[in-house]
Amino acid sequence: MLGTFINIFKVADLRNKILFTLALLCIYRVGFFIPVPGFDAAAITQAAEERGSDTPMGRAAEYMQMFTGGTLSKSSLFSLGIMPYISASIILMLLGEVLPALRKLKQEGAAGHKKIQEYTRYLTVPLCVIQAYMFMKMFAVENYIYADMKFQAIVMGIVGMTAGTLFLMWLGEQIDEYGIGNGISLIIMAGILSRMPMAVWEVLQNADWRMNSDAQYGPGKILILLGAFVFVIAGAILITQGQRRIPIQQAKQMRGHRMYGGQRHYLPLRVNHGGVMPIIFASSLMMFPSIIFDQLKGIEIFAKSDLFAQVAQAFGPMAFTYNLIFVIMIFLFAYFWTTVQFQPKDMAKNLRDRGSFIPGLRPGHRTAEYLETVMIRITFFGASFLAFIAVVPSLVSQLIGVPFMVASFLGGTGLLIVVSVSLDLVQRIEANLIMRNYEGFSDSRIKGAFR
Repeated sequence: MLGTFINIFKVADLRNKILFTLALLCIYRVGFFIPVPGFDAAAITQAAEERGSDTPMGRAAEYMQMFTGGTLSKSSLFSLGIMPYISASIILMLLGEVLPALRKLKQEGAAGHKKIQEYTRYLTVPLCVIQAYMFMKMFAVENYIYADMKFQAIVMGIVGMTAGTLFLMWLGEQIDEYGIGNGISLIIMAGILSRMPMAVWEVLQNADWRMNSDAQYGPGKILILLGAFVFVIAGAILITQGQRRIPIQQAKQMRGHRMYGGQRHYLPLRVNHGGVMPIIFASSLMMFPSIIFDQLKGIEIFAKSDLFAQVAQAFGPMAFTYNLIFVIMIFLFAYFWTTVQFQPKDMAKNLRDRGSFIPGLRPGHRTAEYLETVMIRITFFGASFLAFIAVVPSLVSQLIGVPFMVASFLGGTGLLIVVSVSLDLVQRIEANLIMRNYEGFSDSRIKGAFR
């Protein structure tokens, strides 16, 4: 393993790509400390610390920071993170299944993909303006803007945050072209990992290794946290790498006096085909009930209602009803995302056009039915794992009594993103090493990838 790391820096091209990527990620982190003029940054930071992560608004802020790579605790240029660009990508991806023009572009290969990327950039700008305006209005309501420059601060905030997100989008594209790894994914992962030192410091500050200690983190609890962390990461790697390999037979063809074809290979179907998208969609929707109930508590008619209190408690982040609906929505979105991304008819048509077939099945309609049935079955297991990973932080936080900030590193979307992006990064580095006749990180090639 040590020799492999040494080989990485022996290859000049690979070394330059890694250093270039690290430099851009450092620039990304520096941008968090550049405030937008006109805002009381100290008051915003203090309010975020007082809010905590166990309240509905605090939990919503944690999810937003996890998904976007941004931060709501500072009025910085990168407060929006990369979320508008991700939203634009998802919108165009879904529209590509509805609009014939976009579907045709997707089928044109690299040229069509480049055109869709251009549309994504254009759509990102209005989404940035809308989201920045919403944050500016929220800061104005909370009196975080200096009174004598309210209008100027809102305008500068919208322009600054929009420019910050577009700059992050440009950084991601530069990493894609001149660095190594998926730029947008690495930016999100860097935002998630930047929160890990605070979680570790939280544990160390309240840890006591004496057996009869009454500290928040005793030796038994720390060992449980470490064991759960290793176990969940191993499971995340397993499900990310997991594939259902469908045997494919190539038809034999006679060309002159020679026989060509007849090779047997496999069609890999990912168990977790939707990646982290089902959890992201489900988490985004499940934030709204808690926030709505939290806001309605201030109205007198709801504050005095016992029924409202019971319903609000049932939709709390630690409640059984909340987690049950959360799991159901993860299953629904897992099948929805698989339906959008996986097209068995197109896949069966491509196999038939290339002269390949699944042994025992006729090409065309029967093959498409078989592929759809297999994908439905393996999606169930992938969605089950996603549901388990999603509820682990809440279970650990409730059963062991640790803050959600610490428990979030034992599961959830953040852990899946870090594992997937890390596997993809290691795979690309290993491919560069093997291409230059160096040994990789392991005897067998890593097959996982983050899309």
